Amino acid sequence: ICSTWYHKNMNDEQWKEKLTDEQFEVMRQKGTELPFTGDYWDTKTPGKYRCAGCGAELFDSDTKFNSGPGWPSFAEAKEGAVRFEKDASLGLERTEVVCAQCGGHLGHVFEDGPEMVNGKETAGKRYCINSCALNLEEK
Repeated sequence: ICSTWYHKNMNDEQWKEKLTDEQFEVMRQKGTELPFTGDYWDTKTPGKYRCAGCGAELFDSDTKFNSGPGWPSFAEAKEGAVRFEKDASLGLERTEVVCAQCGGHLGHVFEDGPEMVNGKETAGKRYCINSCALNLEEK
């Protein structure tokens, strides 16, 4: 069975069995973990960051930087790994970032990112992502 089809067609009960309570709240109900509490907000461990819901590769540690708000920040996502949706839930317009494979809410992207990360030019984006929506596969 195709993993993409399977994950996009899971119901809430199936997601509750697969994810922790916090992951379900964030990834399936568009919640946000508290700042400075997640496993990856300040880690510098090299590796690939994968979706906690389906395992898709989303970000590389080479694009991770400390932006200060208490969530992991990345300058770019893997090509085709995420989708963008409008989010006006707090009365202001933001751009939500979701996993392209399973549709899980990851966080938001902002236009105030750095122009260089680890010596590499970037597009000036700041992907502010919930730690619990990620799994780090160490290099």
